[in-house]
Amino acid sequence: MHLVVNGELRNLSNASTLTELLNALALTGRLAIEVNGEIVPRSHYSEYRLNDRDAIEIVRAIGGG
Repeated sequence: MHLVVNGELRNLSNASTLTELLNALALTGRLAIEVNGEIVPRSHYSEYRLNDRDAIEIVRAIGGG
């Protein structure tokens, strides 16, 4: 499957859900994910099905003061 992740085209055959995508990219921690312009709640990552050519933006939450 071809996905556009943070503006970069990637071929990820083992990523059919957002959880699988995060595992394939070895991303952990507090993340915010948008798919095709829609924010996906963290509680839906494991059930959110990805489609070929989806545009995904992943942002890591960073605390500061």
